[in-house]
This record gives sequence, structure tokens and C-alpha cells, in this order.
Amino acid sequence: MTSLLCAFITAFIVVLMVRAVLSWFPLQPDGFLAQVNRLAIDVTEWVVAPLRRIIPPVGMFDVSFLVLVFGLFILRGAIC
Repeated sequence: MTSLLCAFITAFIVVLMVRAVLSWFPLQPDGFLAQVNRLAIDVTEWVVAPLRRIIPPVGMFDVSFLVLVFGLFILRGAIC
């Protein structure tokens, strides 16, 4: 059971990183990368949105996103 949870946390971190990297580039609305970006947003927004309401952005940096990623790394380190 622990290995399944570790795999889920790792996969979620990867999807968050894909979302972060793709947010840095202009994407064509109908392009493949835009679809990947939309999927990454759909998969992760349910966790990011509540944190974003609690932790406001600092300038143009989404601190809630960073808190989530670091929190997941800490959780994965404690469990795995």
C-alpha cells in the first residue's frame, strides 16, 4: 500500500512540474502541448486552487504552488 501511495505522490509531482514548465511558454490553443497543459491543469487544480485561496501570490510568483510541491516532497520523504 505504501508503494502505491509513493507512486501516486511521485506521479502527482511530475504532473505539477509539467504544468509549471508548460506555463512558461506560449502555447498554440489547438496544439499538442496545449492539450498536455490542459490535462495537467485538470489533474492538479483540485489541490492547487484551495491553497491559492489561502496563500496569495507574491508578485508574479504563485507561492501556493511552491508550498504544494515542497509539501509533497516532504510527505514522500516521510512515507517512502
